[in-house]
Amino acid sequence: TEPSPSPSRTTIEVPERGSGTFVTARAGGETVGEGSRPLRYVVEVEEGLDVSPLDAAEEIAGILGAPRGWAHDPDNAFRLVGAGSPHDLSIRIATPATADALCWEGIGQDTGGEYNCEVPGGVVVNLRRWAEGSPTFDGPIHDYRALIINHEMGHFLGHSHMACGGEGRLAPVMMQQIKGLNGCVANAWPYDEEGDLVTGPAV
Repeated sequence: TEPSPSPSRTTIEVPERGSGTFVTARAGGETVGEGSRPLRYVVEVEEGLDVSPLDAAEEIAGILGAPRGWAHDPDNAFRLVGAGSPHDLSIRIATPATADALCWEGIGQDTGGEYNCEVPGGVVVNLRRWAEGSPTFDGPIHDYRALIINHEMGHFLGHSHMACGGEGRLAPVMMQQIKGLNGCVANAWPYDEEGDLVTGPAV
């Protein structure tokens, strides 16, 4: 089939840098997945951004609980918890400068104002990617946000980078798709529609 035209992205403003302080969503949810020990997570948004912490938390909870998401693995389970609750990791949405600082501090990775990362204790989402998606991903912005969360949560769960598994195949969610698809088809989910893990060669 012919690819559909890229939909308009979003009107979220993306300042280069922000306050460096975060607001934690006052949100909670049911446990999703069958794992015996749910990973409890909070969602934090850098203060002053045009992103609602509650809306972001609900969107991320939907991604982690989706049928093709990491909760499909019977070893995994996730539970969104709110501000002040004990938690295992934080998912932070931050301006490019703040994301760069957090990624460098956490893992010594230069994210160049463009990329997301997984750090000890959580995930850092670059606001630019959350708001604008990626030129390599032709689809709704929600789907690209699913790729962000699934890729970085995959790292948190212990999964490493993968490469394209073959021309025309779905790109593994652990592939750095923003850097090029190399013949694969952009894909936001760890599992395919038959419930099989989408894999490729290790990087």
